[in-house]
Amino acid sequence: MSTPGDRLLALLMFVYRRLLTRNRSKLVKVVPQQKSDSSEYTPQRGHAVKTWIPLALVFGTLSLGTSGFCQENAPAEPSPATAPALPSDPPTTSTRIEGALESGEETIEKLARDVDQDERAKEMSAGILTPIYKVAEFLAFPAFHWVAFAAMVTGVISFALQLVIGKLVVLTRMHLSLTEILSDALGLIISLVGLVLTTQAAAENSTFTQSPAAVLSATALGVLLGLFFYWWGQSQELRAARASRVVVK
Repeated sequence: MSTPGDRLLALLMFVYRRLLTRNRSKLVKVVPQQKSDSSEYTPQRGHAVKTWIPLALVFGTLSLGTSGFCQENAPAEPSPATAPALPSDPPTTSTRIEGALESGEETIEKLARDVDQDERAKEMSAGILTPIYKVAEFLAFPAFHWVAFAAMVTGVISFALQLVIGKLVVLTRMHLSLTEILSDALGLIISLVGLVLTTQAAAENSTFTQSPAAVLSATALGVLLGLFFYWWGQSQELRAARASRVVVK
């Protein structure tokens, strides 16, 4: 099946042959004349000029038509806009974890809003806090805050020493209990929170924090009791370690 380029090429070759045949016939009929002056026009030179001009036009048209045809038939390069999109990378584990955490936070926030707007939840909350408020109001005097402050200091000193020094001493006896470590850590956290809340409540509801003598005496008592309970707890752990070694033997 012929294409437009092939038909154009055949047409140009036909025109070229016709021009070449016509110019040759004219050159045969012309009688050459010898002139000494080469600058004067002769029939042979005129026919040569007339011959080469059509040939140049034919070949120029042929080259332009061929190049244009090649450019038209050349496969077009895909533009960046029409290029196929590369598949996106699958979500990583960290992305999935972040998405799960975000969805979990949204669910918890929605549940908290629903509970805050529920009348039954408000009644239950008030039933829990009302007795505590009444007891706090009844015990809102400096002596209670002095005792509570000393007790919290005792817990902080005792559990802190048990968690650090006591476990190192027990470890030298080749005995260590994960349950005892967790219980001491929990006791230390509770004592710290209680010490902070006791100090806050005393500052708002009594004159305990305004008396340096009360604060210093409660602190000293708490440190002494904390050391006592530390030595007592350490002796209990060492006794348990020796008993476990005897059982193993």
